[in-house]
Amino acid sequence: MILGVLNQKGGVGKTTLSVNLAASLARAGRRVLLIDADPQGSALDWAAARQEGPLFSVVGFPRPTIHREIAQIGNGYDHIVIDGPPRVTDLARSAIMASDLVLIPVQPSPYDVWAAEEVVKLIEEARVYKESIKCSFVVNRKIANTAIGRDVGEALSAYPVSVLSASITQRVVFAEAAGQGMAVHEVEPGGPAAAEIEAVTAELMELAR
Repeated sequence: MILGVLNQKGGVGKTTLSVNLAASLARAGRRVLLIDADPQGSALDWAAARQEGPLFSVVGFPRPTIHREIAQIGNGYDHIVIDGPPRVTDLARSAIMASDLVLIPVQPSPYDVWAAEEVVKLIEEARVYKESIKCSFVVNRKIANTAIGRDVGEALSAYPVSVLSASITQRVVFAEAAGQGMAVHEVEPGGPAAAEIEAVTAELMELAR
């Protein structure tokens, strides 16, 4: 599976989600490559902060040729996760074209719901050339027990894109793990954050079939 994690709005938690999904896939015994396609290089920073042995490979490739070079870059890997750029650019278009499945993280905010339109348009454009691209929203950084956290799924239903049943709650452990270059399952094994990541991973694997 080639999974692109994209949203043109910055600050939606793309890198945190990309890193932890890659870690979840690697835990299942798969060879995983995380491609940092964001010029800010946050996933590379995460890898540099890590003291332990690598969970998976991380490479920086913020170029608008990912879709043409993905076969070579990802040769020998079972799964590839692309941490996409935060703006609508040729680089974002290339990341979408390289993906089998695009995951769009959306925070429970009206601004995020409105901003999602841009990446949905990009995916629809890409399908002209690659009809098989699948996509789904995931609610990320949800505030537990709030009305807006519950209502965001309904707000996203205006788009022709499914919303994952699993979601990710705002938790301090995500930041604590990132600061150490670790995944949440390493910092808090069996904790709720790790369980949420596993649930999203399982749903994505079903969707990718």
